[in-house]
Amino acid sequence: MIPGAQPLLLVGAGKMGGAMLDRWIERGLDPGEVTILDPYLEGERWANCAKIGIATARTVREAADRAYKVIVLAVKPQSMSDALKQLPPLVASGTIVLSIAAGIRLATLEAGLPKEQPVVRAMPNTPAQVGMSMTVAVANTALSKDARGIVDFLLSSIGKLAWIEEERLIDAVTAVSGSGPAYVFLLAECLADAAREAGLPGALADLLARQTVAGSGALLADSSLPPETLRKNVTSPGGTTQAALEVLMADDGLRNLLVRAVAAARKRSIELG
Repeated sequence: MIPGAQPLLLVGAGKMGGAMLDRWIERGLDPGEVTILDPYLEGERWANCAKIGIATARTVREAADRAYKVIVLAVKPQSMSDALKQLPPLVASGTIVLSIAAGIRLATLEAGLPKEQPVVRAMPNTPAQVGMSMTVAVANTALSKDARGIVDFLLSSIGKLAWIEEERLIDAVTAVSGSGPAYVFLLAECLADAAREAGLPGALADLLARQTVAGSGALLADSSLPPETLRKNVTSPGGTTQAALEVLMADDGLRNLLVRAVAAARKRSIELG
């Protein structure tokens, strides 16, 4: 059981919100104490909710039959304004409001809620689907020690969690770990394409790229060594890996590309706020 987090309202059951909820239920959150508010909920997700006893609502009125301990806002940033307008009837004194929307500031969230409402802004990433998320969170001053413990348990249940005190850092977090899985998946795509260019059959190229990225990530997660050391451990002087790294580590190579990519993502995160 996830202590203190029930009843829980999930506003938006897309890929990220749905993945988090799946992990919470695996960790003991009672499905009967969960409501999903999502006018677009349908298909397999809707059927699974009915099967395990999760309440579903398409309107605020349908969701207003409980006093929620935690409300998780898992809507797109562009939809947050509308969501906040609908939220007040669902918020009780002491309800923890947890937002995972990129770019949406604490001040924006607070403006749409009663005064002194505990609010947390968090940035998880899609490896939450397999319990391997990297989440960074920041809270307003209304979040009590006990309430923080509830959020800590929720977010730690989907992977690693780090708290920060300076909200301005969240934009960089979004650009690195929030968007980061897409960079890794692109690496796998490009590696497979390069394998095909080198003459390998398509299916084998895909397998080599997928398993190399997955295995390297698992090794990185399991090792206490820094990435630089792990890289050097693969690189024999004058060998094949060094020849490849001389291209990737050139002035116009991977390092500078990632610096530019993260800067672009951080800029967009700021714009969304």
